[in-house]
Amino acid sequence: MDKVDFLVIGAGAAGLSGALYAARSGLSVLVLDSDSSGGQAGQIDILENCPGVFPPVSGGIFIDNLKKQAVSFGARILSGSALSISRVPYAASFSEGQTSEKNLNGLEVPPDTIYEFSVSSTAGEIRARSVLFATGASPKKLGCPGEEEFYAKGVSYCAVCDGPFFRKKKVVVVGGGDSACTEAVYLSSIASEVYLVHRRATFRAQKANALKILKMDNITVLLNTKVLEICGEGKPVVSSIKIQNVITEKESALPADAVFIFAGREPDTSVLSTLYGVRLDESGYVITDENMQTSVPGFFCAGDVRKKALRQIVTACSDGAVAAFNAEKYISDLKIKGYK
Repeated sequence: MDKVDFLVIGAGAAGLSGALYAARSGLSVLVLDSDSSGGQAGQIDILENCPGVFPPVSGGIFIDNLKKQAVSFGARILSGSALSISRVPYAASFSEGQTSEKNLNGLEVPPDTIYEFSVSSTAGEIRARSVLFATGASPKKLGCPGEEEFYAKGVSYCAVCDGPFFRKKKVVVVGGGDSACTEAVYLSSIASEVYLVHRRATFRAQKANALKILKMDNITVLLNTKVLEICGEGKPVVSSIKIQNVITEKESALPADAVFIFAGREPDTSVLSTLYGVRLDESGYVITDENMQTSVPGFFCAGDVRKKALRQIVTACSDGAVAAFNAEKYISDLKIKGYK
């Protein structure tokens, strides 16, 4: 069983930044990495808006460098996923004859009890004095017919991963945010034609990203349009999509070899159902204070899984650093109280 000061769940920009800062401050740090790609940051083709990263590099290179930095200061990275998280009494904080196991069976907890975290993972059990939860968010599904059927057969949520398979072909990008716009621009350098389908009248993306779309000769923008169905027309792969204008309600078919969906993200918080007391907002994002502290003492949260206004690499890195700084203060207080 691993025992550490600071357990980081998630190895994206937020988690690795937190690991770097925590390790550099002298804490023992373990990063639980369920996805070696580095999350959303690792899938960026060209990272051009992160301060200090110039000339631009790929997200993969950026994440790889972050990992090397964290490891250079002593952080360990372990491949695995968290299965459950619980807050348990630290045995040494009980009077003689009491044990944390007895307490877990229903005995009253002394008011000055010190707690630690027990995390069950695919890599084994881990005990930690504090935890940084930085699991990020996953692609949101459209929920239309054909989406599940043609996944990995023309339906994708990552242009960098799958775009090269559709060189010189016709592709559709669904969405109107920053991800949809940047990925459409990337795909325009590979595909012969790119159709950007967005159900609203205006883009949700930053102005700079939206303007790039309008400058591309091989990108056609279809606003006020939603996808009704992804079709194969008897083939085992995508051949077209059925779309509808949300104003006129007119339906039509659009030939396509692939559909790249960027309809938003959902926070990866399912494992938090095992940790009592963590507050989430109405969309499932974790609520923290300005110190990245959640409603559970010692349990911090950073990055895209946290409720906040701007989800960018620079804010994820900032979240991680702030969380590590405050975790170090939290652990120092525990040691004063007798946590060895």
